[in-house]
Amino acid sequence: MTMKADNAIPGAPRGALLRNVFRQAPTKPGQTYGVPGEGNTIRISVAAVLSVLALWQIVTASGLIAPLFLPSPVAVAEKFFALVQNGYTNAPLLQHILVSAARVFAAFALACVIGIPLGLGMGMSPTLRGLFDPFLEFYRPIPPLAYLPLMIIWFGIGETSKILLIFLSVLAPVALGARAGVRSVAIEQIHAAYSLGATRSQVLREVVLPSAFPEILTAMRIGVGFGWTTLVAAEMVAATQGLGYMVLSASQFLQTSTVLVGIILIGGIAWIFDLAMRWVEKRLVPWKGRM
Repeated sequence: MTMKADNAIPGAPRGALLRNVFRQAPTKPGQTYGVPGEGNTIRISVAAVLSVLALWQIVTASGLIAPLFLPSPVAVAEKFFALVQNGYTNAPLLQHILVSAARVFAAFALACVIGIPLGLGMGMSPTLRGLFDPFLEFYRPIPPLAYLPLMIIWFGIGETSKILLIFLSVLAPVALGARAGVRSVAIEQIHAAYSLGATRSQVLREVVLPSAFPEILTAMRIGVGFGWTTLVAAEMVAATQGLGYMVLSASQFLQTSTVLVGIILIGGIAWIFDLAMRWVEKRLVPWKGRM
């Protein structure tokens, strides 16, 4: 006796039913599954952004909001090109961008080097989990501004305190994401590897890491987002360059268009990096979300 799925379409061939799940199945090595509606999502996103810009322009052009509080998109674009041409506080705009990017990505790299092995160890060892988990969970919800004074007292007002502040905001999500990745590995896979004679290091390299890698990449995406969020706080003290410094300095002189340019640049750079991480995910873990 054959059994039918509850949602099966009478008379529909099996291949048609599968194509309802995936728009296009991979037919070549390395080719990934297509996602239904992905093109529609992009079109909707573009339309949403254009609609918000149009509404923004209409509201500001009609005088409902004073330019001091919300400049028009045209005024923000003009300020951007003015900053590109003239710079800000005797430094080119590109230099502000590079300084901020260097701080964030230096802290991000340090957090990955320390946080990923720490998370893997916490996931595999109850002892390490017992040692480090309370401290990570304790400081994780604390806003960076709360321990900024300690960073200044302990490490001064130089680059070290700025990078460490961003590092602390990135470390917890990266380490906890790596730990969650290890905990998601099926115990049957580990037992099967040991039964075939694999050593502990081989199990870690051949079973645990590939299974935890999708979670680790997601944690890295989340972590770098926290890094850009903490950037403004890190550049609050004794900074003379950087996007966060530009936003804070311009706000003191009510230069709202400059503030918006800085905010848009911070969000844009973070978004571009997130897109790059998504591309890496599709290439390295194409099965993510398809199982």
